[in-house]
Amino acid sequence: MSTVQTVILAAGLGTRLGRALPKPLTVLRDGRTILQQQVGNLRAVLGERVPITAVVGFKAPIIMEAEPTLLFAYNEKYDTTNTSKSLLRALGTTQDGGVLWMNGDVVFDPRILEHVLPSLLADQSFVCVNTETVADEEIKYTVDGEGFIRQLSKTVVGGLGEAVGINYVSAADKPVLVEHLRACADTDYFERAMETAIAERGLRFLPVDISRYAAVEVDFEDDLLRADGLEWSIPLGGMAPEPERSAG
Repeated sequence: MSTVQTVILAAGLGTRLGRALPKPLTVLRDGRTILQQQVGNLRAVLGERVPITAVVGFKAPIIMEAEPTLLFAYNEKYDTTNTSKSLLRALGTTQDGGVLWMNGDVVFDPRILEHVLPSLLADQSFVCVNTETVADEEIKYTVDGEGFIRQLSKTVVGGLGEAVGINYVSAADKPVLVEHLRACADTDYFERAMETAIAERGLRFLPVDISRYAAVEVDFEDDLLRADGLEWSIPLGGMAPEPERSAG
């Protein structure tokens, strides 16, 4: 998987969680930060040399000092723009080839990355989805007649599940996605660009169901408690065991 490039979107203010530090530096119960957990998962599954670019903005030097081995892209308008512009900044720094990206506040089972390896190897654009929940405030999706993503937003009616914040764009699709990210309003999520690229240019994002594995997007204290209720580790040279859910 040496050709896969990865991006972590870590520029936001994270005001809903109410921490002084950037949200990716929130410490989990196991002692790692969210960012350390993400980086560890990527390197464990995709290889120690996998390129990882973090898009930084809010208190950027602190993140850069915490993870000095990463590559960095800077969104200087982090306080007035949304994830569409952070992803645009990141994709502009990548080389030819597909890009796997994730929100900087997703705590997830590393076996999700094992699960999506076939799509990565096939260079198939995809969206990781959880079909077991469809909350009003989350990014929801529908599919077309061939099973590819048709709608992808918080306002979707009749959603089949939720996007968990881990996505991939193929080498062929990346220039089109960049074009649509540029057209997004500053306040748009990156999903808006995906949705318009699907509607206007026929991009095909496959929904990959990762419901059997844990993934928690940490926006509020309750989310952090849920993330801390999961325990897993990655044995050297192997996949992680089943996460254990704490009582309650």
